[in-house]
Amino acid sequence: MSRSYRKIIRNRKQRIERRLAPKNWGDQAQPMLKASNIHYEMAEKTEAISYGGIGAMHKMIGKLGLVDEIDRELHLLKKHLPYHESDHVLNLTYNALLGGIRLEDIELRRNDEVFLNALGAQRIPDPTTSGDFTRRCDERHILSLMEIINTVRQRVWVRHGKGLLNVAIVDVDGTVAGTLGACKEGMDISYKGIWGYHPLIISLANTREVLYLVNRPGNVVSHQGCAEWIDRAVALVKPHARKVLLRGDTDFSLTAHFDHWAQEADFIFGMDAHPALVRRAQELPESAWDALARPAKYQVKTETRQKPERVKERIVKSREFKNLKLRSEQVAEFACRPTKCGRDYRMVVVRKNISVEKGAAVLFDEIRYFFYITTKMKISARKVVLSANQRCDQENVIEQMKNGVNAMRMPVDNLLSNWAYMVMTSLAWNVKAWFAMLMPKKARWEEVLRMEFRSFLHAFILLPCQIIRAGRRITYRLLGYNPWLPDFFAAFEKIQRLAVT
Repeated sequence: MSRSYRKIIRNRKQRIERRLAPKNWGDQAQPMLKASNIHYEMAEKTEAISYGGIGAMHKMIGKLGLVDEIDRELHLLKKHLPYHESDHVLNLTYNALLGGIRLEDIELRRNDEVFLNALGAQRIPDPTTSGDFTRRCDERHILSLMEIINTVRQRVWVRHGKGLLNVAIVDVDGTVAGTLGACKEGMDISYKGIWGYHPLIISLANTREVLYLVNRPGNVVSHQGCAEWIDRAVALVKPHARKVLLRGDTDFSLTAHFDHWAQEADFIFGMDAHPALVRRAQELPESAWDALARPAKYQVKTETRQKPERVKERIVKSREFKNLKLRSEQVAEFACRPTKCGRDYRMVVVRKNISVEKGAAVLFDEIRYFFYITTKMKISARKVVLSANQRCDQENVIEQMKNGVNAMRMPVDNLLSNWAYMVMTSLAWNVKAWFAMLMPKKARWEEVLRMEFRSFLHAFILLPCQIIRAGRRITYRLLGYNPWLPDFFAAFEKIQRLAVT
């Protein structure tokens, strides 16, 4: 970062710190928000946009070679009149990256002359054209697009350096994506009674990237067709990792594939509490059980505060609702060979003692068993359970897919076109991860990887900028300040030094 940038950022930071410094205020005669003499006027020559971070993302995508890869490998248009395949894909990606929720939001950017100038574009596709482009995609095209994105993803991993994927953790799950449409081909009613689709999501826990998204009818079971995509994910990450770990809930314990997966990776899957497994757990001697100690949710950095009243629990007791309380947890293990497997696996079982209460009265204690099957032999049973529970973080990724980048709104008219829309829009989430991995400071890029999409949007995208076009270059002049600007400039300078792929 140049010295002048450091000075500007330091001065702006100091000014805001002076404003926000603790102060013994006296009684104020007027409210803080007291501006009244407000006027508006149009600038004749000055050009500015409110989402100046888009330039850095576009520069990064170009340097990583995504544009060239799409135009070279994705063949959907016989003639480019006037758009290329990359224009259509990035148009949908940028709509999500700028906070767009639906296809119609593209029209706002399409009529924003300064936005078009900032990206050096004469025009961009309108919402109807973008929807038509997704309808051109068949399964072969969608798979090609996902593999193109994965090709670029691997370049980011390589540039980030060693240690990123020491143990690559691949999580798999399904989710119900509802729709209010009545004429969308491929939709069906799910087990939750919701009309829509049932996408399969395979993500990388290390970076929270989405590796594969597969759209399916709403009435399918979670694991349907997942084995092929798990194999693809393992093949993708294996060259970049020392080890690979697969994780999934009970729906993905496909015993017919265990032996094959065990040759390629480790895995931890939940297992249904079948009567045979429960009997084996009950037959274990009491000496086989150890207390399951879970780590604290967070570490108190200052003083321990008084906990607030648990309002929900008070209402449950006062109205005498049935209430379940966990009293203790123990963990044990035994060897198990599922019917369709040719070898033994390690079965870890958690025994939970749950107190069933009604009002202030304790009705009875209930014992429940939870099972996890794994190939990991060298770690303790406790660590197996904790690792399996960490898979719940994928639910946060799925939530970001649904309500962060809004990739699962299913705005088009059939299963394949909505699948294509989902892949193109979810690229915005992956762009966030790539930008984070190009930051030089480890603590900061780890924090950005954990960010919700809306937080990333406000920290790195919604930056007020003046757009200056002169000397055959487009300059984004930042007009505001936020605490992430030093990291933004550090990442952008690293992007500028990247060799064009």
